[in-house]
Amino acid sequence: MWTRRFCNSVVRVLARILLKLEVVGLENVPLEGPLILAMTHTNFLDPALAGAVTPREVVIMSKIENFRHPFLGIIVRLYGAFPVRRGEVDRRAIRRSLEVLAGGQALLMAPEGTRSGDGRLQKGHDGMTFIALRADAPILPMAITGGEHFWANLSRLRRTSIKVVIGRTFRFSVGQKKFGRTVMGKITEEGMYQLASLLPPERRGVYSDLDSATEDYLAFPPGSSGNLPGEKGR
Repeated sequence: MWTRRFCNSVVRVLARILLKLEVVGLENVPLEGPLILAMTHTNFLDPALAGAVTPREVVIMSKIENFRHPFLGIIVRLYGAFPVRRGEVDRRAIRRSLEVLAGGQALLMAPEGTRSGDGRLQKGHDGMTFIALRADAPILPMAITGGEHFWANLSRLRRTSIKVVIGRTFRFSVGQKKFGRTVMGKITEEGMYQLASLLPPERRGVYSDLDSATEDYLAFPPGSSGNLPGEKGR
């Protein structure tokens, strides 16, 4: 959509003025094919920044409350985002997500489901896991830090330092096994640890203990490793 490209261009210009932006790992972004971009979510800036720094067009999933907001509603529509109802199984949002991925596009999701506010990672929900398994789509973790200071810095006419770290892609792999909620939760946990590993220790929240992370249900591209440090990432 031309409106999405226009919005991304505006965000890039504003970022140069208002932010000290550092982006690490752009070389990890697949330039074609279906992709789930899983980001941390601290404040309203994150989806716009994720779309602006990613070197391909990204379709955004956004909570339905944003579409009802007098200002944010205009923005999310210009971005071509689609709504999701939180706290329930939103079949329409699931269908739209699968259509985006089936079309070879990149889908932006926040597996935490809502903004943390304090910058610490919250417990992930199973929605992203379900969609990734149904679409057999790779997941690209993206950690964004620093946005929680934006409004305070803006009021003092200071630029905000924001760092975006993009990890390596992975897929959820369960073979032909049937599984229930317990295993689904375990798969989600493994994916969230991959995201947590991109954050500073004090920002990892409920996933701070990387030593307890497993990779039983994760698959990485040939010759690649996960995002966990040390032996776990080899």
